[in-house]
Amino acid sequence: MAFKYRPSVVNSALQRAQKAAVPCLRATAALQHCDVKVVRTRQVVVPNASRSFSTSVPRWTDPFGSLDTFQDRHIGPNASEADVMLNALGYSSMDEFISDAVPRHIQVAPELISNDVIPPLTESEMIKRARQLANKNKVYRSYIGMGYHNAVVPKVIQRNVFENPAWYTQYTPYQPEIAQGRLESLVNFQTMVTSLTGLDISNASLLDEATAAAEAMVMTFASLNGKKRIFLVDQGVAPQTLSVLRTRAKGFGIQLVVRDIQSALEDKEFCADVCGVLVQYPDVDGEVKDFEAIAAKTHSYGAFVTCATDLLALTLLKPPGEWGADIAFGNSARFGVPMGYGGPHAAFFSVTEKLKRKMPGRLVGRSKDANGKLAYRLALQTREQHIRREKATSNICTSQALLANMAAMYAVYHGSSGLKRIATKVHNLTQILKNKLEALGYTTTNKAFFDTLTIDVSSVTGGSSALLQIALDRGINLRQVDETHVGVTLDESVLRQDLLDIVNIFATAVGAPEIDAASIVKPSTVSYPPALQRQSEILPHPVFNTHHSETEMLRYLHSLQAKDLSLCHSMIPLGSCTMKLNSTTSMVPLSWKEFSTIHPFVPLDQAEGYAEIIKELEEDL
Repeated sequence: MAFKYRPSVVNSALQRAQKAAVPCLRATAALQHCDVKVVRTRQVVVPNASRSFSTSVPRWTDPFGSLDTFQDRHIGPNASEADVMLNALGYSSMDEFISDAVPRHIQVAPELISNDVIPPLTESEMIKRARQLANKNKVYRSYIGMGYHNAVVPKVIQRNVFENPAWYTQYTPYQPEIAQGRLESLVNFQTMVTSLTGLDISNASLLDEATAAAEAMVMTFASLNGKKRIFLVDQGVAPQTLSVLRTRAKGFGIQLVVRDIQSALEDKEFCADVCGVLVQYPDVDGEVKDFEAIAAKTHSYGAFVTCATDLLALTLLKPPGEWGADIAFGNSARFGVPMGYGGPHAAFFSVTEKLKRKMPGRLVGRSKDANGKLAYRLALQTREQHIRREKATSNICTSQALLANMAAMYAVYHGSSGLKRIATKVHNLTQILKNKLEALGYTTTNKAFFDTLTIDVSSVTGGSSALLQIALDRGINLRQVDETHVGVTLDESVLRQDLLDIVNIFATAVGAPEIDAASIVKPSTVSYPPALQRQSEILPHPVFNTHHSETEMLRYLHSLQAKDLSLCHSMIPLGSCTMKLNSTTSMVPLSWKEFSTIHPFVPLDQAEGYAEIIKELEEDL
């Protein structure tokens, strides 16, 4: 469809805009070593539009009228500027332009979508509405696990990254000269993941753990040219991961088989058609298994080994790359990103050297600029959407840059020794919980563990349902595995009183007296096999061993921020699915505990606010 274009008279606004833009264009060109030619604009007439999607000077005639409408604060062009653009395109009104630009068969009638159908809110009204919805969510302490943990977000990172538009409004870093700060942070993320997983190369994040699993499955399938069609999944993999795997497998004609890995690998005829194996380490029930023999057996069939894992656990456990995994992935949200009812969370993904060109997602590499100075840029760009189009294995929708940056900064702030202290605390608390439960007569089904216990509660009258009700009455969520088993997952947020509260739920369930803090004894050993204790160092790089005070961290964050172009500096003239145009008012509730601390598997009555948001969005769409 062609736009009408009519010549007119010069508009001074265009001349001023052009004059202001020339120095910026020349500065960018200097970085990219190209010439800039300034093209003269034509003269256009400013007409009177019948309707305008633009900001105009408010005229307050109603003494009770709102002073903080979104239209006045968040639509950039004013009425005159909108008229100039319309006239340059040859239109006299926004209605006329939209009528031509949007095909008639998909145009929505004004009476179907209007301010009467979906009443607009002002900024203050939106905050009030958000608070009403937040209050419908119930903030319980959740120890459900299954890949989601209570993250302790360092305030220096929350205030200066998560809540900072200089970090959340940038565009995809295809122009390295205006994205050096962000690219350096993403290199930190890749370095962190490579070190902890023990593999050769990592990407700059994927959307979440479940989709990362699907990417791994498709990658192993494609790496063998689609000749082997079975993808074997261990029974210990999280159910949400299995759900996404089943959906993605259908489209590729992959046969997804879920069964015990050990017995499946003994079937040679079956394994002849296996392209890959997926295990979880530690698994969804908390068991820490030694998969080295399984990896060797899988490789003997010419198949790949994929491991879903936990970054915090890998500070203490032998990394997947050292026992034979070809691919490792997982959820990085444990490193300082709130649960937020299940996301979004940045997945990590690492592979062996031979798989690097087939790895999905963005890769950031270190290079040199024209002056020979250190610089960062996207590497292996033949995999990117701006080159390979629909065949790309990386695009703007395959990463979580802001959340990956938060996880990377969490590792920078705590460093290698700090992460080990956190992991050791979590493991020790889990050991104490196990010892206290055994003293009450309970048994745990997983003998080797890091942070999760699966507990047999068949001795409780009413089974797991009765025990979970006692927990709910005390504002605590545990995982119901089945009618006779309950799961408990601990994390760095757990304090002494939290642990006592959990133990006393189990004490009450069997009619035993409650315990006090004086009875807690620190364990002297670890609860996973010696062969699985990590021997290799983690995060030896200087960036992870320097910025440990708040002032040092603050300065490092601001030094990177100063190297980036964001909405704080300029409008970014590219379409984007980032958060760059979200209002601050819309972003503020993300940090509220009523939204940020809700586990995705809480009972539905604890997430009624989220349910209402989802329902309203569904109806509006």
